[in-house]
Amino acid sequence: MTASSRGPHPEPPADPETTAADPAGASAPAGVSDPGRELGAPVADGGPAEPTARSESRSESRSESRSGDVGTDAAGGPEGSPESSAAADGGADPSGVAALSAEDEDHGAAPASGGSDGGPDRSSDADGAPGGSGSPGAADAAGGTPEVSEAQAELAAQRELRARIERRKAERGEPLASGAGLSGQAADLLAAVRAVERGERPGISYDTPAPAARPAGPARPRSEAPRPASAPVPTARQGAAPEIVTAVRTVLAEGNGPEAAAAPAAEALGERADTVLRDDPWRLLSVPGIRPEEADGFARALLGGGCGPGDPRRAAALIAWELERAALRGHTAVPSSEVLGALGKHSVPDPREALDQAVNDGVVLAFAPEGAETETDAAETDTADPSEPGRAADETADGTVDEGSVLLGLDRYAMAEESLADGLARLARSGPDTRWDSVPEPTGLTRALATGGLVAHTGGEAARAEPAALAEIARGLGLTAVVAAHTEQTAGSLDPAGVTVAALLAGTAGPGRDDDGAWALDLLVVLDAPRLDTESATVLVESLPDGARLVLSGDPGQLGPAGAGDVFADVLGAGVCPRVASRVPDPGPIGELVSGIGVGELNQVAAPDKDVVIVPVRDAGEAVHRTVQLVADSIPRAIGVPADRTQVITVAHGGSAGTRALNAALKTRLNPGPGRFGGYDPGDRVAYTPAPGRTVPGTVVSADAGGLRLDCGGTAVTVAKERVGAELRHGWALTAHQAAALRWPAAVVVLPGDATSALSRPWVYTAFGRADRHLSVVHGAEEALPRAVATIPVLPRTTRLRPLLQALLQEPGATAPPMA
Repeated sequence: MTASSRGPHPEPPADPETTAADPAGASAPAGVSDPGRELGAPVADGGPAEPTARSESRSESRSESRSGDVGTDAAGGPEGSPESSAAADGGADPSGVAALSAEDEDHGAAPASGGSDGGPDRSSDADGAPGGSGSPGAADAAGGTPEVSEAQAELAAQRELRARIERRKAERGEPLASGAGLSGQAADLLAAVRAVERGERPGISYDTPAPAARPAGPARPRSEAPRPASAPVPTARQGAAPEIVTAVRTVLAEGNGPEAAAAPAAEALGERADTVLRDDPWRLLSVPGIRPEEADGFARALLGGGCGPGDPRRAAALIAWELERAALRGHTAVPSSEVLGALGKHSVPDPREALDQAVNDGVVLAFAPEGAETETDAAETDTADPSEPGRAADETADGTVDEGSVLLGLDRYAMAEESLADGLARLARSGPDTRWDSVPEPTGLTRALATGGLVAHTGGEAARAEPAALAEIARGLGLTAVVAAHTEQTAGSLDPAGVTVAALLAGTAGPGRDDDGAWALDLLVVLDAPRLDTESATVLVESLPDGARLVLSGDPGQLGPAGAGDVFADVLGAGVCPRVASRVPDPGPIGELVSGIGVGELNQVAAPDKDVVIVPVRDAGEAVHRTVQLVADSIPRAIGVPADRTQVITVAHGGSAGTRALNAALKTRLNPGPGRFGGYDPGDRVAYTPAPGRTVPGTVVSADAGGLRLDCGGTAVTVAKERVGAELRHGWALTAHQAAALRWPAAVVVLPGDATSALSRPWVYTAFGRADRHLSVVHGAEEALPRAVATIPVLPRTTRLRPLLQALLQEPGATAPPMA
């Protein structure tokens, strides 16, 4: 579809009813682009209406597009890291979090927040930090084991994943020879790695591996059918013991550190947190929201003249901090040149020496990227003409490899990616399963499942029914099948027995496990697969038995996961498994609009029933005013969707039209109150974060000494008073990352002029696609909106999963399997 040339379009007012009634009434305000020209404001009058179905299929190029956001939701800084800290949001002053009940006004301090809007905000929010979730070893609930909450089970699963990574490192055989073509600093880094591997130096590091996959085997017979486990009332995860927090608070006081960091520091550093901080004050950087300047001041106060900018402890902490920040942006690895540059900015005297020491000490892993030469290749290259076509991809004209090509990573992500590649290769190699040949009416998906154990499916919102239907087909064949989605909304709407990925990994829903700890199932269908981060995907894949089938289904045009990695995009990009592309279009004007965005076109769409309304604004203040007007009055009156079924979506948490400002204005209009329960009142809409990377919309019901009580889609949830600041935000307004994989009858997307640098095609595609019946766009981005849709198609993440999969599964010269 190509947008036709159109003349000036009148400014639509905030009221959809007025807009429809008077399409030619007013001109656009000065300085505001002509939004109706691109997006098509409605031009006919009418009342509440359902969207009309449209038969236009989405373009093939959209089906092949790759989602790749870097996880930013804000312009200009780590505040925009996907869903940064909840501690500083929602109109709830962190200092007021303690006042959870009228009876008990003194419950201690809130966790450390991310500080100002421009500062790095690394605490967990809905999509804030990578979080391995799940419980690979969770026992069957019917077996009589004590019940735990989903959040507690997720933390246990994360610890289990760490243990698996440690076992994998311990079991690693002799290192692979690689990287001999490197020179300069890059060669020194890899030399340090090899010295560690030979036992000449302590530490943990590795070169690019090609992990051996487990041999394929037939599916084991299963006696257990999938069934929901009995789940207790969810509660917030428990923090560190009070005595540990007290000891940490004492150390922080001695070093003039932030008192609010005591609880998160105790959680992050464990039982000996106070001792760890005394020995290495820069470990304070492991606390979300702490800046290097704060850690430096804390260290000077504790150590006096015994520290300086070149202290190895400081450099090691800064390197880990930089890599964790990169993980919040979705990267599992970072070029060494970027880390060296960051160390220089932090006044480390000799960044090269500091990085060498960090590699030697196992603080960071160094490995050569795809295309680096082996020692044998290097020997040939030394005497070869650099202009020959056989040169390595990263090799310079003089036969060396740029040091920037050496990748650095934290072991938690690097080893998880290796384990994930191993597990996906095991499934892909599982061979044919003739049971799928007996399907009465075969489809592209069933034919793909008959040939291999790993299948990728792409399509929009309407296409999710196709992979979900596989579960019923499998059950008809006598197989055990589970459909898992990112949200309860999706899981319950597409399969009566559907579960969330989080509940499946936590062991609170889904099938039982066999003696090896694998799920007793034959088929797992994962919807919303773009939301899978590396750690959660690793736990999921390692829990599948040999011979099982895995279908990863999702829309590649949407934003990527909140955590580190880009699993779905990497699987698609590797081209190592069958890919089935759906041709089912999303219905109505909203579906037509979103389909065009997916291929880089911001088209005008006909919306006679006011499915799409554009509201131009001049500045952020007007954007907030118009948004409140739409939610509280215009949409309920003209469209028939009440305020509690309308979701506001904006670019960032901070800023003059971010979630904080919008939530404050919406609360004042829709549910005014003093916020006496940690900044919240009964009836407030909230965004609850039970684990990093997850957002669960809810409503405040009440509060008592036990915590804040919520209703999350019919599920009662209690958030402990000490966790309110870290796990709750007001939820009338969300970011696109928080809203991903959720849908509402009506959505208001706010595009303030001061956040245009954060716009991209995946962001717009995701935000606009959250509306089911009605979409209002509060438009202050001017030409930045069509420019982002047309020219910023993907924001890639640096990961290693794709080359690892190709090394395991793709023969030299082979092409990707065809799309069905």
